[in-house]
Amino acid sequence: MTTIRQQAEVPLSAAGRRFDQALAEMFPDYSRSRLSGWIKAGAVTLDGVAAPPRQLLRGGEQVALEVELETEVHSQPEAISLHIVYEDEYLLVLDKPAGLVVHPGAGNPAGTLLNGLLHHDAKLAELPRAGIVHRLDKDTSGLMVVARTLPTYTALVDLLSRHEVERQYEAVVLGSMVAGGTVDEPIGRSMGDRLRQAVRDEEDGKRAVTHYRLRERFRTHTLLQCQLETGRTHQIRVHLAHIGHPLVGDPLYGGGLKLPKGATAELVAALRGFRRQALHAEKLSFVHPATGEAMSFAVDRPVDQQGLIGALRADQALHGSDDY
Repeated sequence: MTTIRQQAEVPLSAAGRRFDQALAEMFPDYSRSRLSGWIKAGAVTLDGVAAPPRQLLRGGEQVALEVELETEVHSQPEAISLHIVYEDEYLLVLDKPAGLVVHPGAGNPAGTLLNGLLHHDAKLAELPRAGIVHRLDKDTSGLMVVARTLPTYTALVDLLSRHEVERQYEAVVLGSMVAGGTVDEPIGRSMGDRLRQAVRDEEDGKRAVTHYRLRERFRTHTLLQCQLETGRTHQIRVHLAHIGHPLVGDPLYGGGLKLPKGATAELVAALRGFRRQALHAEKLSFVHPATGEAMSFAVDRPVDQQGLIGALRADQALHGSDDY
């Protein structure tokens, strides 16, 4: 069990302020709600005495924080293979394969990325969600960052909330698009299907912004580069379907299998066999919370997506632009 011990002196500039408010500025490595809970539990003292959160300060008091981190995640560790592309004492970056669920839940009580992380590092059980600060859908592949300490977790959540984590995706969509653009449409749960998200009005949805640009055009498909400005559930999938270009293979938003006229046998097989959304988180960039170093990671597209793109290129080379 990890024990946190820290001491600090209340600055004179905090005179007249509440204990919990000043503490959040003195210990920015921890969230306000967590610090408030520690105050109420008596784990933070003021001149050696437990004090209420609303205690007014005079400045110059000695604050002592001593907390034993308790287990927050009670899932079982499992020996699941993880493709870790970077790791240090503060965080790790991994390449999640398609088909791996991130968090345990209804229908997936075990066999998830979280279970594998707990096997890799048992101390992650002391962090919210085992250090997972953002997620990828089960059938989306690619890069994720995971915190290994509580201060890192707090910092990464803050970076994400301020849109300072760059997340770049590659997507294969239906339709031969002619230009890139931006989708700025709120997203919320679908009224008709609780498993789906949908573009909603501002009162019912949360702001969601997706930038996309063309990488390669095929006869009836397009290879896109997508950049997330926000991170809503199913955001890229919902936004691209909303503008009439759903992801190939998307079971929720794709609208079913569509075979181009005169498609090569290779392309027909590739499209029929692609049973997930063609979406890959290929690049992840952020400033390391502990070292201040600019970090950037990139991973190749998985074999199935490479095969799909290869088949689209071969079909394009055979037919040229006749069917644009």
